[in-house]
Amino acid sequence: MDSKTFKKMIQQGIPDTLPEMPVYDKAINHAPKRKDILSKEEKKLAIRNALRYFPEMHHAKLAKEFADELKIYGRIYMHRFRPTYKMIARPISQYPNRSKKAAAIMLMIQNNLDEAVAQHPHELITYGGNGAVFQNWAQYLLTMKYLSEMTDEQTLVMYSGHPLGLFPSSNNAPRVVVTNGMMIPNYSKPGDWEKYNALGVTQYGQMTAGSYMYIGSQGIVHGTTITLLNAGRKIKSAGKDGSLAGKIFVSSGLGGMSGAQPKAAVIAGAIAVVAEVNPKVVEKRHKQGWVNEVYTELDGLLERIKTAVKKKEVVSLAYQGNIVDLWEKLAKAKMKVELGSDQTSLHNPFAGGYYPVGLLLEESNKLMTSNPAAFKKKVYDSLKRQVNAIRKLADAGMYFFDYGNAFLLEAGRAGANIFKKDGAFIYPSYVEDIMGPICFDYGFGPFRWVCTSCNPKDLELTDTIAANVLEKLYKKAPPEIKQQLRDNIHWIKEAQKNKLVVGSQARILYADADGRIAIAKAFNKAIRDGEISAPIVLGRDHHDVSGTDSPYRETANIYDGSRYTADMAVQNVIGDSFRGATWVSIHNGGGVGWGEVMNGGFGMVLDGSADADKNLEAMLFWDVNNGIARRAWARNSGALFTAKREVKRSKKLQITLPNLVQDKLLERLF
Repeated sequence: MDSKTFKKMIQQGIPDTLPEMPVYDKAINHAPKRKDILSKEEKKLAIRNALRYFPEMHHAKLAKEFADELKIYGRIYMHRFRPTYKMIARPISQYPNRSKKAAAIMLMIQNNLDEAVAQHPHELITYGGNGAVFQNWAQYLLTMKYLSEMTDEQTLVMYSGHPLGLFPSSNNAPRVVVTNGMMIPNYSKPGDWEKYNALGVTQYGQMTAGSYMYIGSQGIVHGTTITLLNAGRKIKSAGKDGSLAGKIFVSSGLGGMSGAQPKAAVIAGAIAVVAEVNPKVVEKRHKQGWVNEVYTELDGLLERIKTAVKKKEVVSLAYQGNIVDLWEKLAKAKMKVELGSDQTSLHNPFAGGYYPVGLLLEESNKLMTSNPAAFKKKVYDSLKRQVNAIRKLADAGMYFFDYGNAFLLEAGRAGANIFKKDGAFIYPSYVEDIMGPICFDYGFGPFRWVCTSCNPKDLELTDTIAANVLEKLYKKAPPEIKQQLRDNIHWIKEAQKNKLVVGSQARILYADADGRIAIAKAFNKAIRDGEISAPIVLGRDHHDVSGTDSPYRETANIYDGSRYTADMAVQNVIGDSFRGATWVSIHNGGGVGWGEVMNGGFGMVLDGSADADKNLEAMLFWDVNNGIARRAWARNSGALFTAKREVKRSKKLQITLPNLVQDKLLERLF
């Protein structure tokens, strides 16, 4: 399709004439059928809601079509309106626009729905089994039309995928404000999501799906690399340098974000063994080079693992099968496994996020809708078996950690043997043991950027700029953060070699406020000087210092009782919005489940201007230090160090710091 035709199709929005129904593409990975949970009257309401996007002359035909979709898929996706043009991030110059910032957002939306990036692209789901960009294709078409018409004095308001409209604002206001899954608390249980999503009134935006900031599995490759490196430093057999040479890391999941695990383990120097039940997903990761070898038979896999250990190979091995079978085989063989985790989508355990042992993929997909109660029992029985096998290996010395996917939470609900006598989990969350005290409390989190030129040369230059900035900061850094900087300098220098790009020309690294601001300023200067050919979009994973309140993940190492509050995430978004963010988002739900987490995110377009310099400094400073202040108030030692250091350097900053209480005083009282 030529550029002129593409622009015309974007600008038309929802077409007046009904397009032809596209062929159902069996080669694409599709979302499983959702449960039939609506009553007859509720199904009528869901269809009435869907028909709001279309003139009455089309209602008779579309009503029957939407009723069929509801019956077949459990949702109304409006497949007829799926665009015929290729869904990829295009250079920013190819998007019709009256605002370059709006064009950048269109690029990011298309990247989230790219077949090479998205988990279930035709169902508008980017990752996590249910992390949606939109609820249906009409919402996509209307949103892109609004963005093509928007000026820099308008704001597009997004209600869970629905574009409410363009509203007058100002040049300093965000161009888009996104909310996903904002429910009255008493209606925020997992079952509520199923119902209200089926009605077409809310969606699960995950962390970066519904906020247009997903960059493919690279986003979690880096976090997993940092996690594994620091996990290696915690196990005695790794030595003083934390080397993972010849060490085994076992986990599950290759779809969506979990697909990053084998790549990250190889970068960290380990032997990765990752199970995945979906053959299409395994094939995709193998073709992309994110998995080196694929095995369908466990005996052969175990022999291959032994060879890799003996030779201290750095290699990733996929087991196309159920993770429980793998764990039990390893336990029975008394295989020495150093590191273990899980990355199935257990925030969504009964609708495709977890496949129980003993059932084929197709059998699970049928049972979860035909007999949900029986499927739930299968899931819980499977989790209990999985935990029993993990425990045998952990008792023999394996360091197992929950990787923020609600594994411990759901295993506990299943009645698995996973609790200490005091009711706490046996195994730590990776945030409690690693990312919280080592990264988040010192302000380090997943800073990312996208080159809107789609030119690999621009990305390569940004890598060089970022590495130079971090090396300068390293020379003056206090000892407390030198290791974090060393890991990230190594990461960014190796980024090109590791071929991390899928979809947009994007990069990620962990940086604190100093690093983020310095890197962003250097990018903005390079754009202004013509060294970088087009604007850059800044963002981050919500999985960060300030962006997310999640008691079983991001704020798992908050011990003052406030881990169940969500003030930080909400304040994060409000503060970003008036400090220069191009768009902001806040979501209920994420990697640990609907009703279990609140996520705040942003996007910022750098265009080389003086305004961008001013905005990036104000917004990035707040975006990190909001979380530092909260973590310091919770008495986290790393955050106290960081907060005190920042107050000394920033004249306008004042932070309420805690007075520490002696344990003996409290012990005498009780």
